[in-house]
Amino acid sequence: MSNPTSTTPVIGLALGSGSARGWAHIGIILALEEAGIRPQVVAGTSVGALVGAVYVSGQLQAFADWVLKLTSRDVFGLMDLSFAGGMVKGEKLFGFFQQAHANPDIEDLEQRYVSVCTEMSSGREIWISKGPIIPAARASCALPGLFSPVKYRDRWMLDGGLVNPVPVSACRALGADVVIAVNLNAQLVGRHLSRAGAEEVRREASNKPDRNLLQRMMGALSSGDGDRPGMFDVVAASVNILQDRLTRSRMAGDPPEVTLIPLLPDFALMDFHRAAEAIDEGRRLVEANIASLCAWAGVSPPRAYVPAAQTPDPSDRPNPPNPPNPPDRPEPSDPSDPPAASGQSAPEPPAS
Repeated sequence: MSNPTSTTPVIGLALGSGSARGWAHIGIILALEEAGIRPQVVAGTSVGALVGAVYVSGQLQAFADWVLKLTSRDVFGLMDLSFAGGMVKGEKLFGFFQQAHANPDIEDLEQRYVSVCTEMSSGREIWISKGPIIPAARASCALPGLFSPVKYRDRWMLDGGLVNPVPVSACRALGADVVIAVNLNAQLVGRHLSRAGAEEVRREASNKPDRNLLQRMMGALSSGDGDRPGMFDVVAASVNILQDRLTRSRMAGDPPEVTLIPLLPDFALMDFHRAAEAIDEGRRLVEANIASLCAWAGVSPPRAYVPAAQTPDPSDRPNPPNPPNPPDRPEPSDPSDPPAASGQSAPEPPAS
């Protein structure tokens, strides 16, 4: 254990990349909290970095209430179209987000947090664990072809999913004994906008006075002519294939104790307006795996999850197996440090 005097393991939560599917992270975290499992370490990549930042800064329920109200029109209204580096600059979305949410320094938070990014010039994996939390999360959200790169401390950052789609290693480095990983990439998504989502946007576009703008958006987001994939379908499929293969490789070398895989087969990159489905799936996953989760966390399952006739005595619960000792990892450096000539992966976790 990270603390030799404690019998309770340090729980880490690795929140993976996956665009709109990332709303499942919200349901997972809310259900974990309700079950008495509170991660002390949170590492996030891309949308996982965003949801993780909201969570550790104590604003998750308010954020959930907001995303549940989003319509497809709201989503596209928050996007500032640009074809310089990406289809969306992201400044409008994150500017709105920063106005509506607190932006504490990561060092001042009760839970440990790290955002995983990719340095554009070197391809190095960068961990941000200091400074204001919203810019740190934003630096991880720059999916190629969709969001423009982000300049963070004079260095251009790309999406963290390009190097570490499910940041188990970051949780370990920050002291986690048990890691719960949420993998959003197990089901490949070949479209950036699902058929249901595309139809909804088309309906709204035809009924609004500013339909020209929405029609232009739909043109940019077109999913081809039915027989041939559109440009952004190709980008979406390419990124998903890359992240799926990379996730399998990294998790094989550094497996988490528990892996949660949301099943959202018709969820595409831009379906941010379908938060209710994703949040419900996140809750369902926790409920289905509650016995294993509670055993690893060293807590008793809530009575709500245990049939009354079979409610066990907590003392009869079998102890979970001892987590394996993680292999030594290179210590990451602060993103403000100059890049290493050898191109090693980055950041140093903050001192405990």
